[in-house]
Amino acid sequence: MKPAGDASANRNALAPGLYLVATPIGNLEDITLRALRVLKEADLIACEDTRQTQKLLNHYAVATRTVSYHEHNEMTRAAELVLELERGARVALVTDAGMPGISDPGFRLITLAIRHRVPVVPIPGAAAFLAALVASGLPTDSFRFSGFLPAKRGHRRTVLESIQSSPRTQVFYETPHRVKDALADIAEILGPERHIVIAREVTKIHEEFLRGHAAEILETLNARGEVKGEITLLIGKGEESATGVGTSSSVGTGMPVRPTVRQRVTQIMAEEKLDEKAALKKIAKEMGISKSEAYRELQRSRSSS
Repeated sequence: MKPAGDASANRNALAPGLYLVATPIGNLEDITLRALRVLKEADLIACEDTRQTQKLLNHYAVATRTVSYHEHNEMTRAAELVLELERGARVALVTDAGMPGISDPGFRLITLAIRHRVPVVPIPGAAAFLAALVASGLPTDSFRFSGFLPAKRGHRRTVLESIQSSPRTQVFYETPHRVKDALADIAEILGPERHIVIAREVTKIHEEFLRGHAAEILETLNARGEVKGEITLLIGKGEESATGVGTSSSVGTGMPVRPTVRQRVTQIMAEEKLDEKAALKKIAKEMGISKSEAYRELQRSRSSS
């Protein structure tokens, strides 16, 4: 714990508690004066990666002690930190970039602190999904942020089917090595003319916004080869591109849209006189997914209709 000093000097000193401090998502200037004060006055900074956070601390001459807090040690470290908090410590929680708890570690510590009646104080700042949303050009009156799209193709397609007619802008994080596959699924399931925005490296030197139809952006990324950087994927409202969505025809771009699992089940059962179980087995092989994934996608499609 840091020395208390005299009473007058500590009249506005940081009170004990857990402080959720937003850090820059790229540009080091995107940090608030309040965040810097909290980081300097805290007894301890819990970091997703101490090496990454140390770059920020060195830049602003912050000498506060750091400790690691990440997805692999949060179960034990959360308990340790709450013990310190109960003794009156002032702990700042940060992630590598952005707001703690948003697709980053923090939830376990936050809920445990609340359960132990420890004050939890948000120190707002940069968030990649929000920065991408306001600059996307897509409607911001109603939106949903859902973290990362599922890595497995079948699960990802199920999620996309569930937002086919969504009345709000959908916001996801995506990895560079999966973004092309995600766009291909979007073009097939939501339609090649669905409005899409790829926000890449937001606030960094190579910041870029790709705005257009799903098929157009996929073509652009395919032409580039390897995709790099932090990516936020935004999908426009369903009613904006309802024509041709979820059909097996081509819409404007000449790119064929593959039918959904539900459409193929109906088609195969009618054309080949197969029962649903046999049709699902055939579809799973066609799409390169497991039979259970095909079944879940079918059920999801039915429940959302």
